[in-house]
Amino acid sequence: MRRVRALIGAATAAALTIGLAACNGGSSSAEDNRIDVWIGFTDYRLDWAKQRAVEFVEKHPEYTVNVEGYDSYEVLFDALTAASQQGDPPTIVQNFEAATQESRDAVNADGERLFIPVEEAIDGRDEILGEPVVLNDIVDAARNYYTVDGQFSSMPWNTSTPVFYSNSTYLEEAGVEEPPSTWEDLRDACEKIMKLDDGPKNCVSWPNHAWFPEQVLAEQGGLLADQNNGRDGRAENIDLTSPEWLSFIEYWQEMYDEGYYYYSGVQEDWDGPKNAFGGQEVAFLMTSSGDATAVVSEAQQVGFDVDVTRYPVFADAPYAGNLIGGATLWLVDGLGESTQDGALAFMQFLNNPENAADWHRTTGYIPITNSAVELLESEGWYDENPYQRVATDQLALSDGSPAAAGVLLGSFVAIRAEVTQAVEDILTTGADPAERFAEAETSAQSLLDDYNLLYTE
Repeated sequence: MRRVRALIGAATAAALTIGLAACNGGSSSAEDNRIDVWIGFTDYRLDWAKQRAVEFVEKHPEYTVNVEGYDSYEVLFDALTAASQQGDPPTIVQNFEAATQESRDAVNADGERLFIPVEEAIDGRDEILGEPVVLNDIVDAARNYYTVDGQFSSMPWNTSTPVFYSNSTYLEEAGVEEPPSTWEDLRDACEKIMKLDDGPKNCVSWPNHAWFPEQVLAEQGGLLADQNNGRDGRAENIDLTSPEWLSFIEYWQEMYDEGYYYYSGVQEDWDGPKNAFGGQEVAFLMTSSGDATAVVSEAQQVGFDVDVTRYPVFADAPYAGNLIGGATLWLVDGLGESTQDGALAFMQFLNNPENAADWHRTTGYIPITNSAVELLESEGWYDENPYQRVATDQLALSDGSPAAAGVLLGSFVAIRAEVTQAVEDILTTGADPAERFAEAETSAQSLLDDYNLLYTE
């Protein structure tokens, strides 16, 4: 957290201070029951969260809930860092999965822990202010990632996994009988589709983001860091040169060189690949299941159908599972009892079966509890929208190993940036994957070493 603090600019910090000063007025009793929630959305997802806040206050009129959106998880994380050092953090903050280790290590202006584990704050209660506690009902994939040292550090909310989107019109025209399920099948399908007279400019696209090679590493049971991916202790060594890692990097380079893979030219660009798919400039897309509702509906507006299937695997490799993405809600420590209970109750309210099911229907993020899945099944939602079941079913295939659970790593965001730069060099300059990732590993290891010096004695 202290490392990230230096990233925020003075202008942003000044604006944040003004905003916080405006928010913190009023009587002490009002402040005690005020819940400020910061999330990394500014679109329809923010609107959804604000509406749930209104409904929560209708049930609990003694509280005020203010939901504020930020343009991205990274911007939000920087704003949180500045606010915590000024002594004015929000009550609840949404941090993405890559910031889990840094959130666990974060301290406030007094050097005390910034967040209290939600399970510790719940303290074994079954309900809070009449809202049933849902932690025991969280689906296994989110439970496995966010349970650290035997307890939930934060409250799961928006959880995703990457899935595979296919333009069914192109598949039919090219004589491809079903969406590719392996990387080898994808190459074969691309060869056929690119021969079409009226085919797309390229065949497939996905963002240049470290999440995607991390998936293939996990699928094969490979680890990104020691200590069982940071699950048995603080990760101290990173591995970006394993055979499991390089297998996909080499495949990625080959697909690009053959003209099959479309690269927008922008690192961590989620919109470029999605727009290329919506514009039928590529036949296949890999992106988050959190975009499923938008991808399918936009394709239908254009006039083509979409098949949504599991993330591909290597045909002859073992399978351990796919990783989650998304974010959780963290509870600031040191709150008064009334504020803390209100915040905990709001977290449970957001994830009750009805709200968790509606969040899934609205966005495509997986339903976060088993009860929400059962509710959707009973309503016939999956019968009418079978593609919405793909992400949940994919995550349910996980073997629960440290590889499939996902890595806990300090400076993870900065390390991911090293990965995306290395991939760009490999794609655009023809750098050798093994040599370039040996360099990236050295840089990533330095980032991890520097981080660990801050948080180990």
